[in-house]
Amino acid sequence: MSGTNLIESLAGLKAGSQLADAVSERSGIMEMSQASHDAVLLPREPGGLSHAERAALAVRMARWNGDSGLAAHYRELLGQAGETSALAAIASGAALEQHGADARLIAVTRHVDILTKTVKDATRADIEALKAAGIAEPDIVRLAELAAFVNYQVRVIAGLRLLEEVL
Repeated sequence: MSGTNLIESLAGLKAGSQLADAVSERSGIMEMSQASHDAVLLPREPGGLSHAERAALAVRMARWNGDSGLAAHYRELLGQAGETSALAAIASGAALEQHGADARLIAVTRHVDILTKTVKDATRADIEALKAAGIAEPDIVRLAELAAFVNYQVRVIAGLRLLEEVL
């Protein structure tokens, strides 16, 4: 699923519905969200977080948030980007150590889990753990952007689904 309006598509907005009409009046927000998707998941210069790693982490976050449609979208991106055993383990939630994940991938995954499940518990020590695992500061920022965006997407999709049901 890579259409122009991923959020609208996954939210299941019905053409001509009250909500679909309201969202179309704010199409700029959906366009900016799609542009953010492309910039965060498929940047021209991925730095130290490959497209495949980003997709695997996005699958994981979508799964933690219970959004199977979004997880499937990111699973498709993972397949296109080059899935490895370690990345499949990240996406599925399996034990990373048993699938060849190195300390770097384990630290990145742990941090994404914190930012997805218990963000209020994130501390400076978590950033230091990333640095100790060899993650450069620009990649720590990229990781935070990825987590923020996917978690934003999940919430917007959930909100639109709920509104579509009640309107």
